[in-house]
Formats: sequence, structure tokens, C-alpha cells
Amino acid sequence: MALKEYKCLNCDGAINFDAGLQQMSCPFCDSTFEVAALMEMQDDENAEQTVEIEWAAHDDQPWEEGEQEGIRVYSCNTCAGEIVTDATTAAAKCPFCGNPIVMKGQLSGAAKPDLIIPFQLDKNAAKQALIDHLSGKKLLPKCFKSKKTLEDISGLYVPFWLFDAEVNANMRFRATTTRVWMDSRFTYTETRHFNVVRQGAMAFDAVPVDASKKMPSDIMESIEPFNITTAVPFKTGYLAGYMADKFDYEAEECKVRANQRIVKSTEDSFRRTVQGYATVIPQYQGVYLQKSEVKYALLPVWTITANWQGKTYLFAMNGQTGKFVGDLPTDWGIFWKWFAIMAVAISAVLILIAWLVGVM
Repeated sequence: MALKEYKCLNCDGAINFDAGLQQMSCPFCDSTFEVAALMEMQDDENAEQTVEIEWAAHDDQPWEEGEQEGIRVYSCNTCAGEIVTDATTAAAKCPFCGNPIVMKGQLSGAAKPDLIIPFQLDKNAAKQALIDHLSGKKLLPKCFKSKKTLEDISGLYVPFWLFDAEVNANMRFRATTTRVWMDSRFTYTETRHFNVVRQGAMAFDAVPVDASKKMPSDIMESIEPFNITTAVPFKTGYLAGYMADKFDYEAEECKVRANQRIVKSTEDSFRRTVQGYATVIPQYQGVYLQKSEVKYALLPVWTITANWQGKTYLFAMNGQTGKFVGDLPTDWGIFWKWFAIMAVAISAVLILIAWLVGVM
């Protein structure tokens, strides 16, 4: 039976057991290690990460009698987006691409949201946030600053799945400390290796995952966080004057992203407790989920679209906190115009300086 080979943590050379020292010793760099600690560290490197997360299924809430009758569905023939709103709210433009939308019919068959965060900031606040965001950007196409663009800003409830869970986790890290000293002839470096173990439990409340295919996930994550404690049970009255996107990612599809966010947050939290070392490297993590719950929620977002040179640009603002995000293009026509003006100005200054020098 072949024996497992262990390697030096400093130089990666093969190491042996030194009977005199009763430790593992490296013949190449003279490093020594406790036997049990070295074996545990290198065995952990080859161990599989354990993530056991089984989410509970979402329990769809029943609509109250006649509640769906007051909701209308609109459809966009350009991007295939579907939005819903109450019967008293006129909807003319798609909040995703800015093209006209048409009435499709009455809402039916859709899951009822569990929660909704009502809009905290009105349209004027959203317009001002866009103005502030665009302020000072001289190379921006003029259409982005037009009055028409500002007036087209739309209040949209974006569908999210919210994941609650309690997590038990254990993690191991390889850590080192380094000590350097000198004498009259040599400089010495001592590196000590540690196997750091952390165990504990964490609770996660309302980890949000965007459930809309039309809304870019990077934009939705950028305008987080939402204060979920202000959420209230869903009532159709909150849709008055606003639109709502219908979810097209099922909860099951969003669980992968929820798992990633929970595992990453758990690892970061445990890592912050490992302090006082020169280096810290994660070696193993085991994450086990308990008491999970999934809710369907509508969260408030102000959106605005602008079309320029055949491309649609989407901006979004958190309707609760006012956080604003969006990519901005550069109008190269304006850039070269400014460049030409600056070039003429610089040339004029250089000519003037040359003339002054010649006169003197």
C-alpha cells in the first residue's frame, strides 16, 4: 500500500518524520511541523466543500375574491415584457425598453405577492436624482437630458424572491505568522503555521434575488439594500399610479443565487474573526441550512430608458432609499467638437507665446 506523501508548507518539498525532534522535518529548508497539525492542514486542502442547503417550497397565497379583477396586464411587442397595474392607471410605455405597450387583458393565474414595500420617494425625487446623476457630464448625448426623457420616468414594482434561513457552519483556515531577526552574519525568518477553526450559527433575513428576466441583475443588486422591515402584506391598492413586473424566474431558479450570497456572507463573516496573522487562506467550509423560508415580494424601483444609436440604456433608482445607478454613453461627436475647440485654443496660446518671445 502506497503511503501518502506530505509536503513542506514553506518550500513544497517532500518532508519526513524526524525521530529526534518528534516532528515532521523538511530537509530542504529546515522547517519543522507538528505531525497532527500538518496532516490535518493538508487533508483539509483535499477535502470537498460541504454546502447542504435545502430550501422550503414557496407557499402561494390565495387571491381574495374579486381582487384580480381590478388589475390589468399590458404587453410590449418589442421586448415581450409584461407588466401589471390597477385599472385606473394608464400605462403607455414599456419601463424596460421605452416602446409603446398595449392592453393584454385582465390578470389571471399569477401568483399573489406575499409582501410589498410601498414607494417612499415620489416622481419628483426620482427626476432630481437623475438630474444630479447627469450633472457635469458634458460628453453625454443631449437626449439623456431632455425634458421628455425626464418625464418618461416610471415607477415599477420589481419582483424579488426573499430567502430567510438559519445557517450552521464550520470553517478551517491556514494562517501564518512571520518573525524576522538578524545577527552579525545572517538574517533569520521564522514562519509559524496555524490551523484555525471557526464554528457557529448565523441567521439570514430576506436575502433578495431579482426574479425578473428583463431587469439586469447587476443593476438590481447595485441599488440594494432595501429595508425589508418596512414591507407590508400585499394589497392591490399599492399599485395605483405604478406598474409591476410579473416574475419570470421561479423561486427554484433563484435558489442558486441565494445560496451563493449566503455562503459568501458566511465565509466573509467567519474570515473577519481570524485576526492577528500575516496570511489567512480558507481551507474548508461546511455550510448547513435550517429553518428556511421563501417569500415573494414587490420592491419599488424608479426606471428610465433612453434610446441612442440603436441601443437602449436603462437607469434605476431605489424607490425607498434614492440610490441611483446606470451606465452612460459618450457622444463622440461632442467629444471631437470639444477636442477641436481645445486644440484651436492651445494653438492660439502657443502662437501668442512664440510671438511674445520673438518680440522680446
